[in-house]
Amino acid sequence: QVQLVESGGGAVLAGESLRLSCVVSGNILKSTVLGWFRQFPGKQREFVARQDSGGGTMTADPVKGRFTISRDNARNTVHLQMNGLKPEDSAVYYCNALQLDSDPTNYWGQGTQVTVSS
Repeated sequence: QVQLVESGGGAVLAGESLRLSCVVSGNILKSTVLGWFRQFPGKQREFVARQDSGGGTMTADPVKGRFTISRDNARNTVHLQMNGLKPEDSAVYYCNALQLDSDPTNYWGQGTQVTVSS
């Protein structure tokens, strides 16, 4: 089992920044991909960014150039630095761990609310 605990959400004004953090614990494989998703009210969860264990990253187009994902493998932590926030970034942000083994499994944090006001 893998547990994820997010922190760092909150309410900010447009143009400001927030940094989300997620501590991952449990039976973590070296190949685990760590990432962030977000969910708007009444919508499905959508991909934001991810980073594999080798450092390769992928970022969704709506946040490219504004959001940066980073991970600390020694501390089993993943961060999402969000700059230039917009009201349309307001959502619940979820940390995700994808265990890549013979039976790939997704694990999720409890979510943290980000609210951006204009």
